[in-house]
Amino acid sequence: MKKIIFTLIFTSITTVFFTQEVIDKVIAVIGEKPILFSDLQNQKIQMMQQGASADDGLDCYLLDELMLQQLLIHQAEIDSIEVTEDMVKAELDQRIQYFSAQIGGIEKLEEFYDKSIQEIKEEFFEQIEDKMKAQKMQQEITSSVMVSPREVKDFFKSIPNDSIPFINSQVKVSQLVIAPEISNDQKQNTKEKLNKIRTRILSNDISFGVAAEFYSCDPGTKSNNGNFGWVDRGDFVPEFDAIAFSVPIGEVSHVFESPFGYHIVKIEKRRGEQYYGSHILLCTEISESELVNVKEKIKAVKADIDSENKSWNEAISEFSTDENTRNTNGVIYNEASGEMFWDMQNIDKEIFIGIKNIEIGEFSSPLYYEDAKGNIGYRILKLEERTNPHKANLKDDYQIIQNFALNNKQIEKMTAWVTKTSRNTYVKIDENYKTCDSNQKWNIISD
Repeated sequence: MKKIIFTLIFTSITTVFFTQEVIDKVIAVIGEKPILFSDLQNQKIQMMQQGASADDGLDCYLLDELMLQQLLIHQAEIDSIEVTEDMVKAELDQRIQYFSAQIGGIEKLEEFYDKSIQEIKEEFFEQIEDKMKAQKMQQEITSSVMVSPREVKDFFKSIPNDSIPFINSQVKVSQLVIAPEISNDQKQNTKEKLNKIRTRILSNDISFGVAAEFYSCDPGTKSNNGNFGWVDRGDFVPEFDAIAFSVPIGEVSHVFESPFGYHIVKIEKRRGEQYYGSHILLCTEISESELVNVKEKIKAVKADIDSENKSWNEAISEFSTDENTRNTNGVIYNEASGEMFWDMQNIDKEIFIGIKNIEIGEFSSPLYYEDAKGNIGYRILKLEERTNPHKANLKDDYQIIQNFALNNKQIEKMTAWVTKTSRNTYVKIDENYKTCDSNQKWNIISD
């Protein structure tokens, strides 16, 4: 098991009940930072909950990961790697937003931990700070690592034939989307509604945070009083940035429109090209009758395509309301990879459901659809291509192999760094773990 990039996950606390014979103790020391047996056990439980098997090497692997993290933190402090309080708070806010959304809201999260949000933040502050330091230190070490085409080729040749990775089936999918047209009257009603909310906030009839929880249609922020944490210019749409950098600190902006709907924003801090604050988003409501009309329209379009009265590309050009895919002949790009092919193991669930029972060149029935902006409507999916599962090869899978080669080179760089840095760092390991193969790169103090 090799892993060099820390996964910064805001995890739940797992209560572990030990037998009386097992007492928590220090199992390793990096510099002045101890690693406890309970730290290892908590990590082990989390890994097993995620599907890892409790084999003989798991303890050694996890201890090595914990030691690496502590060494990175230790060196980050020596090198004065800066992680500001605001950066940690922003990271905490984002994680709380995510997990409160997963669990059903802020109240559910507080109920789960039996603590207030503020208490949760205080408890996890140091943990998140340490992980951010470790991540930043590791980025400093590996940022210069690159691989040439020759190195990619040599790496692939070095892989034993029986160890060449197996590539899952991949698909290329296109879509035709029709969303209800929003009238000017509907937009004006939404704008007026938000103006009334803003007036109530300004008159102290309701707080900004409470208003966000009650009225905002942004699922990522409404459960956290509308707070979006620290963001960079360009993270949000230009309309949002323009207001965020012009509204006076601490004041509620006027109502403004973006592709997502209507907003008001309250900025609490700015530094350079970053800002921190909260917003309320109101989306224009679509009636059931409007959705029915859209469904009937897309059914008629599909009938024209099926009868060959219109080609797929012609129909997309004429009817599709989705700007992102209308300009690519409907092709849906995988935002994570930037590629037009989707791994069937990681494909968007809604796309998978739509294409699972159709053949190459066929179309799905009209499917209800909601995009990232909250726009709703119906779409038709077309399965353009499907690759068969196969062993990786340089011709078809260069990008995948390149990523493998880069990761391997990063591992080598980190291993060399650990060996060099641990020479000048106090490193001690409990006798029970001194037989771990991973210890070879560490300069461990002998008793």
